[in-house]
Amino acid sequence: MEVIDTQFADQISLLLQSPSPLQVQEYFDDLLTTKRSHGVQVKPTNHYGKGVYADMDFEEGDLVLKDPMLVGIQHSSNKIDCLVCGCCFCFIGSIEMQIGRKLFLQGLGGPKDVCFNEKLELLMHEKLELPYSKKFPLPGVINCPGGCKEVYYCSKSCAQADWDNCHSLLCTGEGSKSLNNKALSKFIQHANETNDIFLLAAKAISCTILKYRSLKAVYDKEKDKEKNHVSDVLGNHNFSLLLKAWKPLLMGYKRRWWDCIALPIDVDVSEEDSFRMQIKQLAFESLELLKAAILDEECLPLFSLEIYGHIIGMFELNNLDLVVASPVEDYFLYIDDLPEAEKKEVDEITRPFFDALGEGYSVCCEGTAFFPIQSCMNHSCCPNAKAFKRDEDRDGQATIIACKHIKKGEEVTISYIDEDLELEVRRALLADYGFICKCPRCVEEDHSS
Repeated sequence: MEVIDTQFADQISLLLQSPSPLQVQEYFDDLLTTKRSHGVQVKPTNHYGKGVYADMDFEEGDLVLKDPMLVGIQHSSNKIDCLVCGCCFCFIGSIEMQIGRKLFLQGLGGPKDVCFNEKLELLMHEKLELPYSKKFPLPGVINCPGGCKEVYYCSKSCAQADWDNCHSLLCTGEGSKSLNNKALSKFIQHANETNDIFLLAAKAISCTILKYRSLKAVYDKEKDKEKNHVSDVLGNHNFSLLLKAWKPLLMGYKRRWWDCIALPIDVDVSEEDSFRMQIKQLAFESLELLKAAILDEECLPLFSLEIYGHIIGMFELNNLDLVVASPVEDYFLYIDDLPEAEKKEVDEITRPFFDALGEGYSVCCEGTAFFPIQSCMNHSCCPNAKAFKRDEDRDGQATIIACKHIKKGEEVTISYIDEDLELEVRRALLADYGFICKCPRCVEEDHSS
């Protein structure tokens, strides 16, 4: 066991304890009020800890909830395809920049002549305007405050919000507040080569540290300086502030990552113990790199392997795909719908770029995120709601739509899996979440089998 796990065993236990029903109720009531999310409530349940309930009637197709993420990441492999805001994940730049940048970074096919490549450079730097592109305006590109050239934003407010929330500790630029930029780069490289869920965990830890520091600054300012009070590392006051900063993560359902991760289909059951030890070792390696980059002596329990494993496990069990539709797809669909004569003229300009993009012209922003309210929604194989982006939903928020009538007071449920599968297949998939579904459909199918 790690030194931190041993030294701070009591504090780690408190960080991982399940919140009381009263804590759950108060936290989510405040959260829903702050986010001005009307129409749903989060309440403790008898069987699943907590659930989301309708506070009004919903009809099929109604918007039930838009839930901003607590933390989220764009998949590393997707960053070549899409340039998006590092905070809200909306597309940024211009249609020209999106197309030119993707073709340039991927070195995609198309005509490999000098003329085409010159046009590509002009596109990427927005010096060549495509027909009708102004019908699809995008926010301009704002640089990272720390100068890392790895994350960009749609506005100064998004840049500042992300900086204050977590990025200031995870920025590799000259303005970074990390302890060691080289160590941070190694951590990021390790995550990109193994599993980018580590980047999500790093964001969660950074967010907690920065929130703790903010709370501590207020506490230090308010306390009586004349009493010469000295707070030792992780003294009572410090730890109570750390618990307060940790509260958003306290509310999430957690298990250790190496215990709850699904066994890959190519791993035999007889090799399960070895596989889970390998996963634990992978988490340990990631954590050691993160510690070298952003360790905070006043937040040491956050850097225990037990806490790190539970944070990653929480994301493994509760994350939702982050998907934002590409405006480039909308642009080419618009061109395709033009009157034939006009389309032929425009096609001469746009066709080389469309052909070079190939099927990749419609790639969305893809990633993973943790949404505090959506993560409270329980599973059903006959759900009354679904995560579904409408045409107007062009950012990283989770969007939950009613797929049938939902009465006031009824629990809002979604499906964690493809509910069209057979009973035994559904049960096998849901075993990874640690429960056996007892929804009306499963009970009926179980009795009839």
